[in-house]
Amino acid sequence: MLIEKVTQSDLEACHLITKCCANEMIKNGIFQWNEMYPSKEILSKDIELQQLWKLTENNTIIGIIVLTKIEDVEYKSVKWLTENRDNLYVHRLAVHPTCQGKGYAQKLMSFGENYAVNNNYNSIRLDTFSENTRNQKFYEKRGYVKLGSIFFPNQSIHPFYCYEKILNV
Repeated sequence: MLIEKVTQSDLEACHLITKCCANEMIKNGIFQWNEMYPSKEILSKDIELQQLWKLTENNTIIGIIVLTKIEDVEYKSVKWLTENRDNLYVHRLAVHPTCQGKGYAQKLMSFGENYAVNNNYNSIRLDTFSENTRNQKFYEKRGYVKLGSIFFPNQSIHPFYCYEKILNV
């Protein structure tokens, strides 16, 4: 098992994972991702910014995670636990549905948290869909604190909950 940065040659495989995850969520009544998000263009931009990481096993990409210091404009209204400096944001955590339930998302999050600590970030911030209680429990078990709500109108009429975990203060 290996976690490393994604290259443009991995774009199709990464996009396929997000499409499969979106289909699986929709099948389970969770309308968090759709045909518009995450798009191939968004993933390509992640690669360009060198903020997309892949988890591979036997030379096959089975999961991805975005680790970025860029704060989305939607986050501006959130009352975070730490000051707005030296924060790492997690986006687009995805594990192919055939590999879910085997601890791979935990491995990706542990990688992200270690990356944040090793690079002197004060906290990790993220959002997850209000209708996705499985994800909420996942983050809360890892010590993330639920804060405010934000909206992504292109994705859903339902809010997304913001979470933060303090690492270095």
